[in-house]
Amino acid sequence: MWDVDVRYREEMQSTFERLFEKKAMLEKARPLPNIALKKMKEVLSIEWTYNSNSIEGNTLTLRETQMVLQEGITVKGKSLREHFEAKNHETALDYLYTLVKTGYQLNGKDILKLHELGLRSIEDDFAGRLRNSGVRIAGANFVPPNAQKVSGLFDDLVNFVNENKQQLNVIELAMVFHHKFVWIHPFFDGNGRTVRLAMNLILMNAGFPPAIILRNDRKKYYAALNAANKGDYNKLALLMCQALERTLNIYIQALPDNDANYTEISNLVEEEQLPYGQEYISLLARQGKIDAYKEGRNWLTTKEAIQDYIKNRKRKR
Repeated sequence: MWDVDVRYREEMQSTFERLFEKKAMLEKARPLPNIALKKMKEVLSIEWTYNSNSIEGNTLTLRETQMVLQEGITVKGKSLREHFEAKNHETALDYLYTLVKTGYQLNGKDILKLHELGLRSIEDDFAGRLRNSGVRIAGANFVPPNAQKVSGLFDDLVNFVNENKQQLNVIELAMVFHHKFVWIHPFFDGNGRTVRLAMNLILMNAGFPPAIILRNDRKKYYAALNAANKGDYNKLALLMCQALERTLNIYIQALPDNDANYTEISNLVEEEQLPYGQEYISLLARQGKIDAYKEGRNWLTTKEAIQDYIKNRKRKR
């Protein structure tokens, strides 16, 4: 059941290569200034908390999430649970960062701890504990496995990651872990937040920044997971790579000698002499065929990314 159909690789191979090149670029630039790293971590932690909670229905805005985390402010009209979800996610993130170190191997105990921290003071009876009865998921195209199988499947999934018998690259490994975890649905509540933490533990331990699934991509995210339930990983691979490329680009743009000029596609088309129009370039971005990333609902790319796409297309011909 753990073998993965890797037909998505044909479409994603050039994207994987681009992401690993960017990771190598970051590694070459290390050590980055401590103050820059601290600021980047703060900003991404707020974004990560906001987006992950929002996907699950939390109504705190990005600004309100920042106020709760950095200023300790209680937002009028928001539930106590929503405030706990923000603070708990921050605590779980702090724990995650302590785990990211050379030679770390994923283990079930740490995943349970991440879940416990996420549900503290919300669902104390279930925090950090595997479910012991059946569940159904609204809108999903599957029924999670019987509760008696959960513990064994949970351990098998951790072993699957650590053994990596199919020799998946770390992006693929994090993606498959993400899907299989959601399929097992090991907890009564908090599965989504926990898997988005644990998935990034895999990526960050390999030297990548976190891949943050954006709330604006919520529908695409659930559709991609449903497709993966049928063995089709194309949509999930694309979404994961786009999320990872966004944070890679954020880090790269913070490098002292960085000269990448990412611009909203609509503005780029106006400013530069390009052979393609806005609609086509936006399509290339959504399909992951060019170096691009999403901020809110807008896609950003560079003139160089489009030129690289043209060169590669000519070469293939």
